[in-house]
This record gives sequence, C-alpha cells and structure tokens, in this order.
Amino acid sequence: MSRLLLTLSALVVGPALALAQPAKPALRAGAFAQDVTPVKFPVSVNGGFSDRKAASARDPLHARCLVLDDGTTKLALVVVDSCMVPRELLDAAKALAEKKTGIPAANIMISATHTHTAPSVAGVFQSDPDPAYAAFLTEKIAAGIDKAHANLVPAKAAWAVGHEPNHVFNRRWKLKAGVQNPDPFGGTSDRVKMNPPRQSPDLVEPAGPTDPGVTVLAVRTADDKPLALFANYSLHYVGDVPPLSADYFGAFAEVVAQKLKAGGDFVGVLSNGTSGDVNNIDFKEAPPKLQPGERSRLVAEAVADAALKALERAEYRADVSLRTAGTVIELPVRKPTRDEVTRAEGILDRAKGRELKGAEEVYARESVKMAAYPDTVSVPLNAYRIGDLAVAAVPCEVFTEIGLTVKKNSPFKPTCVVSLANGYYGYLPTPAHHAIGGYETWRARSSFLGVKASDEIEAALAALLKQVK
Repeated sequence: MSRLLLTLSALVVGPALALAQPAKPALRAGAFAQDVTPVKFPVSVNGGFSDRKAASARDPLHARCLVLDDGTTKLALVVVDSCMVPRELLDAAKALAEKKTGIPAANIMISATHTHTAPSVAGVFQSDPDPAYAAFLTEKIAAGIDKAHANLVPAKAAWAVGHEPNHVFNRRWKLKAGVQNPDPFGGTSDRVKMNPPRQSPDLVEPAGPTDPGVTVLAVRTADDKPLALFANYSLHYVGDVPPLSADYFGAFAEVVAQKLKAGGDFVGVLSNGTSGDVNNIDFKEAPPKLQPGERSRLVAEAVADAALKALERAEYRADVSLRTAGTVIELPVRKPTRDEVTRAEGILDRAKGRELKGAEEVYARESVKMAAYPDTVSVPLNAYRIGDLAVAAVPCEVFTEIGLTVKKNSPFKPTCVVSLANGYYGYLPTPAHHAIGGYETWRARSSFLGVKASDEIEAALAALLKQVK
C-alpha cells in the first residue's frame, strides 16, 4: 500500500512541478507606420533661429511603431518624424495608447528623429508649438501603437552592429589661439565653434569624436518574412530638403524596405543616436554639388547597407525575453542672473516692433524666458532589454562621447542610446564641453541643464542597465 501511495504521489506532484517551471519566451511582434503628416497648412517649422512656415509636405511624416511581446512583457518602440517632442505630449500619447492596448506607459519608448523640417510641437527660439498639430500628433502616435499591437504575430528577432564612418563628422571645432569667437551674451571666451566655415584656416581640430556604429534590431515573422527593422545611428540630420520632410530618416525606411524586398506591411525605423555634436559636413572639404534630397538618399543607402551587412551572420531567435526599467532624476537648471535678464530686456526693447535678428537678439528672448523656468526639472531615463540587446533612452540631444561611454560601460553588447526619447530637455554636453563653450552650451530652452547633468545621467543609465540585466 505504501508503495502504491508513493507512486500516486509522484504522478500528482511530478506534473505539478513541471507546470511550475517558467515558460520559455515566445516572441510576438507587430509593426505599423502611422502617417502623421499635418492635414492643415500652413504650419510652423522647428529647427532654426527664425520661425518658418510650410505650406505643404515634400514627403510624408510618420510615427513608426514596433510592438514586441514575450508572453510576459510587452514593449513598444516608436520613432516620430519630429525635431523634438516635449514630455507632456508624449506622456499623453502613452496614456492613450495604454488605454487602447494595455501596454504599460512605462514600457513605451517614443523618440523624435530630429528632422529639422517637421511641424513645431516644442517652443525653441522663435518657433512656437502649433496646438492643433500637437493634439493631432498625440492622437496619431497612440493610434499607431494600437495598430502595431493589433498586428502582433509569432516572430523572431536578431541584433547586430554595423559600421558606417563616412557620413558622421563632429561639428564642433577648436579654433586657433587669438581667433575672435563671440557668444550671444557679450562674452568672447568660447574656444570652439559649431559649424564653422568650411576649409577655414582658423580651424585646429574637431572638439570631440564620432560614433560610426549602426545598431540594428531585425524582426521577422515565424515563416521568415521581414516584419520590421529598428536601427540607431548617431547623425544629427542631413537637412538638404525643404520642409516638410522626414529627412534621411524617412529615406532610410524606404531604402531598407527596398533592399529587403519586403512587403507593404514592413516598417523600417531609424532612431537618432548620440549626435548632439555631430552632423554630415566635412569641414575640411569644399561642399559637393548635389541636388535637393540627394545627400539624404546617399546617407540612407549607406546606413541601410551597414545595417544589412551586420545582420548577415546574425541568429534569429524566437526565445527573446523583454525587460524594462525607468527612473526620474531631478536636475538643476542653468538660469540667468538678474543682471543678465536686465541686459536681455534692453536688447529686446531696442528690437521691439520687428522680427528678432541675429544670435544676440534671439538669445535675449531665450534669457527672458529662461528666467521663468523652475530651479530644477524632473528628467525621465529608461532602459529596455530585448534579448541580448539593450536600448537606453535619454530625452536630450546627447553628445557623442556620452553615448560611447554608456555603451562601453553597459553589461550588454550591443547597447544603443536613443536621444530625444520620452521628452525634450535640450542639449547634453559633458562638463568638459561646457568649459570650452560653443553653441550647444549657450543657455536657452535648447540647452539649460546643469553643467554636471551628463555625469548624473550616465550614472543613472548604468544602474538601469544593470536592472534589466
């Protein structure tokens, strides 16, 4: 009898123990490219000291959405053709998407490409947000996430890092001693200049590095049809087309689909890496003669080739687990002194009745507006794990060497850093770059975090990457 009871016990307990084991991840994925081109014109356009108006779109703008589900965790990665998007708008879009899909807002990353030819939704320099378009964009982002979620199918993913060094150049240049280099606040101590004249004899060397890495996450259906490709490249933008345009980010989406011979449901996505001090201009050479849009296409082709070459030996897996972690850190704001505000008000009084001209007048307006800012701001930071790939999200225009440091110290290989993600808090230079000055450090709504903000952000991201490990 005792042997019979023992056998029955084994029959009951054995299967129960087997059921208690954690289920192996089984990836599902869905993608959708939501058109976010405005339907009402004209619209204000971000990206310059002066406001511009666009009366039409040269090419469509999109919110390119990828939703992943490992059976336990759902994650949405969204990249929007916009110069920068404030946290309030993105939080509203996430809340709406959560209601539609059940994906927790904390598991939704939304970043801007940083095309300088998109409608204004953040107030910077003389471009003010378009309230109608901001409301429209909020709804469209949420709708795109919902459609990507509805498209979930069994899938597999692979990740890799390519190399494309020929289209990234540091745009901050050290100048020879004695060269006059005034800032808009009456100072002359800046030792670097952003976007200097090409082939100038005053140039010494670039003030920082570039990151040629093309990090790529490729997703296929279970029967090996291309479903989506999410890439990350540290190039600010190209800027060779009039507004409205998705710049080289939109061209990449088209090119990579063509190269993969993908179907109409495929979504190509290119996010902006750490390119706060990088652009597509070789300042040692004379400018090439190209047609509008030609350079964007050339860059898109090169980045797509690098991404696809990197994937040639990548292994596609269905057992891909997902994890997310986030935090909010309080950072100080660089505010003008009372004397600086008084000086700025005098400049604006002299310019009253006409459009502001030149950096001094534009930054005088910025100084007055910055005086009303709080002493500190709450900055969201996030890390997302997709199998062995990590994605770090920073809501700033991040300098390249910060991204390189995050990648070097990350427990994940590969790791990519997405800039302008989950909000907008201006440029993020290092303390060393603050010391040598230049446009990206000039206090304004485009650059206002404390001098040591990058150190605190690097430390917070290191902790988050350990959490998702």
